[in-house]
Amino acid sequence: MPKHWWTMSPEETAKELGVPFAGTRGWAAGLTPQEAARRLGIFGENRLQRREKFSPWRLFFSEFADFMVLVLLGAVIISGALGEWDDAFTILAIVFLNAILGFVQEYRAERSLQALKELSAPQACVLRRGKLQVIPAVQVVPGDLLVLETGDRVPADARLVEAEGLEVDESPLTGESLPVAKETAPLKEENPGLGERRNMVQAGTTVTRGRAKGLVVATGMATELGKIAGLLETSAGGPTPLQKRLDQLGKVLVAFCIIVCVCVGLLGLYRGESFRSMFLSAVSLAVAAIPEGLPAIVTISLALGVQRMIKRQVIIRQLPAVETLGCASVICSDKTGTLTRNQMMVTAVFLSGEELSVTGNGFAPYGRLYWRRRPLAPLAPLALPVPGAVARPAPAGEEGDGAGACYPDGEGLRLLLKTGLVCNNAVLTGDGDGPDWKVTGDPTEGALLALARKAGLTGEEGRRRQEIPFTPERKRMSVVVEEDGKTTLYTKGAADLLLNLSERIRWHGKEVPLQRMHRRLVLRAVESMAARALRVLALAYRPLPDLEKVGEDEEKDLVFLGLVGMIDPPRPEVKAAIQTCKQAGIRTVMITGDFPGTARAIGEELGLLRPDGLILTGAQLDQLSGDELARIIDRVDIFARVNPYHKLQVVRAFKKQGKVVAMTGDGVNDAPAVKEAQIGVAMGISGTDVTKEASDMVIADDNFATIVAAVEEGRGIYSNIKKFLRYLLGCNTGEIITMFLAGAAGIPFPLVPIQILWTNLVTDGLPAVALSMEPAGKELMQAPPRAPEESIFSHGMGWQILWQGVVIGLTTVLLFLFTLFQGVALAKARTVAFSALVFSQLSYAFVCRSESGSFRAGKTRTGKAQKTPPLAAAVLLSALMQLSVVYLPFLQKVFRTSPLALDDWVWVAGAAAVSFVATPLANAVLARRTAMHTKTYLINSRTVHRRKKEAGAGHNLIEV
Repeated sequence: MPKHWWTMSPEETAKELGVPFAGTRGWAAGLTPQEAARRLGIFGENRLQRREKFSPWRLFFSEFADFMVLVLLGAVIISGALGEWDDAFTILAIVFLNAILGFVQEYRAERSLQALKELSAPQACVLRRGKLQVIPAVQVVPGDLLVLETGDRVPADARLVEAEGLEVDESPLTGESLPVAKETAPLKEENPGLGERRNMVQAGTTVTRGRAKGLVVATGMATELGKIAGLLETSAGGPTPLQKRLDQLGKVLVAFCIIVCVCVGLLGLYRGESFRSMFLSAVSLAVAAIPEGLPAIVTISLALGVQRMIKRQVIIRQLPAVETLGCASVICSDKTGTLTRNQMMVTAVFLSGEELSVTGNGFAPYGRLYWRRRPLAPLAPLALPVPGAVARPAPAGEEGDGAGACYPDGEGLRLLLKTGLVCNNAVLTGDGDGPDWKVTGDPTEGALLALARKAGLTGEEGRRRQEIPFTPERKRMSVVVEEDGKTTLYTKGAADLLLNLSERIRWHGKEVPLQRMHRRLVLRAVESMAARALRVLALAYRPLPDLEKVGEDEEKDLVFLGLVGMIDPPRPEVKAAIQTCKQAGIRTVMITGDFPGTARAIGEELGLLRPDGLILTGAQLDQLSGDELARIIDRVDIFARVNPYHKLQVVRAFKKQGKVVAMTGDGVNDAPAVKEAQIGVAMGISGTDVTKEASDMVIADDNFATIVAAVEEGRGIYSNIKKFLRYLLGCNTGEIITMFLAGAAGIPFPLVPIQILWTNLVTDGLPAVALSMEPAGKELMQAPPRAPEESIFSHGMGWQILWQGVVIGLTTVLLFLFTLFQGVALAKARTVAFSALVFSQLSYAFVCRSESGSFRAGKTRTGKAQKTPPLAAAVLLSALMQLSVVYLPFLQKVFRTSPLALDDWVWVAGAAAVSFVATPLANAVLARRTAMHTKTYLINSRTVHRRKKEAGAGHNLIEV
């Protein structure tokens, strides 16, 4: 049974861990090296269990575990057994080409992921035998006494025994954006949530303020971080829709191939043909039926999509995940660090009864203060005693240097900003107006530094005499500053508390007695900010006499300056990305460990929360059965205060409804759900190693909008796959019909197996690759996602393939018979049929650019017509290769061809023309007939309606 360390006192914890305790100084000793080594042998190293080490060989051989590839390997064995070594080696070469292409892409993705990874807590500071030691974090054991300071990453779960103003960023585990204040007192509740364990620190979290000591109670997989990693073992994404469809297609092709081969074989035997002869004929049909180049071209298409995605800051770890994005119907997104930057920013300032708004971007100190919708002019630079602050010129305003209105109480605003700068231990570093600004220390204090810089204030090192630190009990922090021979106390803290400690207030340029009216207006402003999920801080100051030592007794008779409201704001590009998702029929659902109020504010600002949308908490989720959750999940837009298991539960509920789920996240708490989703998306910069390893793709720039671009790319890739599947299968159907008609009619086969292989792998392959490079059409993100179970032959594609195959096959056989009846040699007749087949297929490639089979291709997402150079170049190259097979002597021997005369090429060109117009003309005729039927139906419906109306009117007239 797991121990509730948070309910124990420090002394009880030490006793339970077998650590000696001798009063208030008993913590100084820690474990002995011998005892630490013994415990390391018992509990093992402090590391998470990793997945099997990445093996290039395993990755390479996994490329052969595909049904179509296995079928091709079977064809290699059969061809070799029959002595057809040219065919066998050709098929084997294409199988290895497919494997190499897939291996290279996925190997590069793994290497890219390794480059993104950061070492987690590589070292730890512990007390052993009374000495402070810095040791590798993997050597920390239960019972060790951790020493933590600002900026340290916690290496293991620990029960705090000492804490001085300690605050910890637990967002990687809980998703809560604000640091959590810590204490040492035991908790009464036996099962508090992870974010409510105020006397515990967990592995993977970061100290943002203060210092502490803690007894390690769990390491490695026994930590909360390890438990989350353990959930990954119960999560599995399953095969992608494309993998399912191609696997199904392969089985259908094999079954069709067997049926056709058996029919032809039986017909031949019935006519008295030898068994060997008919077996070779069946092999020829099998070669014609199977598109040998399909696996390679699918891999090439996915790899090309991956390369395009890399340019858009997406690293794809599993090739099939590219296409799966195209049918994503739900994006479940973590809030902190994904929809938001995980950077606190002041957005509102209240003083003198009015609210000023603040613009900007996270911690970046660039933005503007607005008063009555007018930008304020920057304040003059001010030398202040700010530890770690960087002295820089004030940034240029959005309206130009020095542009803007002057705030009436400029001195009051200066005092408020000065208080935020002085009451501050954070360090703000970075460069440029972007996401690269970082804060060492409390992110709330970092937001105050950025606010002052936006107003034009900068700080330099000065003389701070004393600090009275923040504690959860005091709910405030004060500093004593000596400047120009005067001593001043600056305080920040909870608004209601500072109001009670204040005697006066800064109001319209004057310091006046704090009256009931002022208090009512301030509290109303606090309520307004809280309703917008802002974290509210009050700021005050007081001149002091020259005292040697200042205590809490001097934190009274303050002058109340005003309020600041801050929040972890949404990323600026996310709102437009969510709107694009709505247009594409994709739901965006927020899943966060943060409070419902904060989640609601962010959801409303982003347009994610619908007017009738629900917000469900983790506690409410625990009360619902699986069926109950399934009934209401379509109405829920936000899940708040959830733990990692809840996130897993939500993803599974969506999957149970048949949704294709993309789960985005950065923290460890997101990892199990990221792995469970069909599309796991990790953040590359802020994402933890555990989450990256669980994902299918990594967003290198941590930009949520990038996933929308990835969805668009995925839809484009699937559209292109359908284009070249239409092309390849139409061509193969033509080959099957050619061979089947010849076998059924008892005439010589128009093609020999090596010619079919050449057609399938080379002359068909190049145009198919070119079709896979088609740009995404603008209509792709204006249509709803396709259903995962939707057939790859939907929207009439199957009939188009069959019709085109009949046209190509019938034309080829008729031309073969026509040439043969003219008395030419069989080799020449086969060459004419071979060339007619190839050029008919090449002309058909242009028809396949449009999903409707029309002559015109669609438009790109920029609205411009698609250009044809890749396809035109591929067709030209394939034509030249076909000519070389016909006219080069050494290739004539291999492919059993003869040179053709000019009049032969006229007939070949005619066959290609028929192939080019067959599908578009058939579609045009069908569309016209459908339009005529629709028009006739509408006319008849209107006539019937009019007659009923007239009959009704006449009936009413008679009654009257």
